[in-house]
Amino acid sequence: MTHFEAFDSHLQISQALERGLRTWGKPPPVSLDEWARQNFHLSSESSYIEQAWNPWPFQRGIMHALSRDDIAEVTIKKSARVGYTKMLLSFLLYAAHHRRRNQAIWLPSDGDQKKFVKTELEPALRDVSAMKEVMPSRGMGRHRDNTLTQKKFAGCLLHILGGGSAKNYRAISVDIGVFDELSAFEQDIEGEGSPFSLGAKRVAGATFPKLVTGSTPKARGWCHLDARYQAADERMNYQISCPHCAGHHALAWGGPDEPHGFKFDRTTRAPDSVRHLCPHCAGLIDQADYLAAADAGVWINQAGDLWLHADGRFTRPDGSPTSPPRHLAFHVWAAYSPAVSWPQLVREFFAAHEKIETGDASMMKAFVNTTLGETWQDEIERTDADELRLRAEPFALRHMPRGCLLLLCGVDVQGNRLEAQVWGIGRGGEMWSIDHRVFFGNPGQPDVWHELEQFLLEEKYTHACGTEHGIHATAIDSGGHHTDMVYAFAHTHRARRVHAVKGSSGTERGIENGNSKVGFNFRGKRERNGPTLWLVGTNLAKDRLASRLEVTTPGPGYIHLSNENSDEWFRQMAAEDRVTVRGRHGNQTRWVPNRKRNEVLDMTAYCLWLEERLNLWAPKNRKWWDDLEAKVEPPPDLFSANPPPQAAKPAPAPPPDNPADNPADNPADDAADNPADDAADDAAVADDDIFRPILL
Repeated sequence: MTHFEAFDSHLQISQALERGLRTWGKPPPVSLDEWARQNFHLSSESSYIEQAWNPWPFQRGIMHALSRDDIAEVTIKKSARVGYTKMLLSFLLYAAHHRRRNQAIWLPSDGDQKKFVKTELEPALRDVSAMKEVMPSRGMGRHRDNTLTQKKFAGCLLHILGGGSAKNYRAISVDIGVFDELSAFEQDIEGEGSPFSLGAKRVAGATFPKLVTGSTPKARGWCHLDARYQAADERMNYQISCPHCAGHHALAWGGPDEPHGFKFDRTTRAPDSVRHLCPHCAGLIDQADYLAAADAGVWINQAGDLWLHADGRFTRPDGSPTSPPRHLAFHVWAAYSPAVSWPQLVREFFAAHEKIETGDASMMKAFVNTTLGETWQDEIERTDADELRLRAEPFALRHMPRGCLLLLCGVDVQGNRLEAQVWGIGRGGEMWSIDHRVFFGNPGQPDVWHELEQFLLEEKYTHACGTEHGIHATAIDSGGHHTDMVYAFAHTHRARRVHAVKGSSGTERGIENGNSKVGFNFRGKRERNGPTLWLVGTNLAKDRLASRLEVTTPGPGYIHLSNENSDEWFRQMAAEDRVTVRGRHGNQTRWVPNRKRNEVLDMTAYCLWLEERLNLWAPKNRKWWDDLEAKVEPPPDLFSANPPPQAAKPAPAPPPDNPADNPADNPADDAADNPADDAADDAAVADDDIFRPILL
């Protein structure tokens, strides 16, 4: 071998080593926006023009949020034609090439999964040359590292899965979980829960967990994506600076009587007349004016105090830097897209409006969902807060009026407080609003729970007849970030009828919708004497509440509201609407929020669950109510207009619970646990006598 040949051989080896080691090297950090400009390419299979990609102005802020590790969840509520799929594809490739993160993307069905791989993902892997560096199997055809359900990259994996099967949410651990077209997923995946809750568990152990959900929304109240949007810490829309007054505003569809949004001649039906009205100065702009201002636009939250700039900076309105929220949501619709003309949007509206005038709402529903990027609202029934206030009665809170025989309490757990709502119950489901308390503190710490404990166990309410009584039974919402604290508290006080509850998902069998053991021993088996989680059919409970509110005469089923309750209390009682959706399986109804705070309504639903749990309204319980009434409302003393308070006396035992609903008697638990424990379990239940009414 000559010196030249030896040199050439060494050079080739050195270059090969450099290429190999570069695969495992850590490149300088860049944002998704910057990476996409350098690397991403639009493929002919999914784009009108095959070319390098230059993100639109409103897309840049979303892409920055996707690539930031300090934002744990990004929700994108969108219309069609806003380039969402391109943003999503670029993010998946960026996370594999630049971040080396394990990922999973779920699509509504196996058919959607295959279509996405063949028409979107594989062309992108082929045309984005940067992926050669991290995907050795690229170009090898069907390889075990390059299949329809899995793509292997240097140092990471991408799983592509159909979201209709529960098995596709098991046995994977990833850093990033993505849901494409989340609204099209089934409500309950094979009886195991919502798709988002199943997928979220797959990223729980990651160092920098990331969840991305995006979709065109569907029916209000039944839309997974809208639920994530409403749950976000901040919701943002893209705002431009008005060329007339420099005030920032978002693009909105508006309406004929709205002081903001699209305006056009409805009489002559002239789509080309469309202009956008500024809410600050009433100045009008056309689409060309918008496009000229779009580059300088900024994402702004609903309160107006958080701005996300095109370069990825989060600031206050004065420009001072600030941190992003943990869960950030974006809303964007077709008017923002440079590829969609505003007159065309107006033509689509006219066509849908003509159909709805004939009784066919299908085109208008599609317009609202796919053009405006909003949920469609079918038939609704609404409770008005002002009407509730008008029917309120002049009786004092924290006292039990005549006819009120039993006190039930619902507790809601929030990030900085516990709230308790006490309802008085009489014969036939007659109800009285008795008390509402707020205990401020971190529910992750014991102090606020000690306050609640003292309230539930020691608080006394004076009856109109002079007797004093405590809270008979309690249901505490275990949903949220403090589930374990709720389980521990309820289990500790189970003898005082304190229950950990959670609203059930999917089809509800009843207000009392089953239960399960949630305590496990060191072997991973359920503890027979461990905590129990009770499921509440909240929609059915709120249906019952709405029916009782329609009762107009005091007596069985009537709800008495005290005029001492605050205006906010009445607003929270009317915080949800009953929406009817027509589907493949007939009409279905669901209660959906019309405002952010609805704690009073939820706590009232938990009290109605307690009614069911205690089986208060069975016909055979008439004697039990007679005995209870005799103790709570004793015959008046003929020599005293106001009888003195009496010591509380034990009440008769309530009707027995349905044995099939008691987890201690569940045959499935018996099979999983040691049969020798049965006697000890029976003794423990006998000692607690947890369902025996005790009037405190």
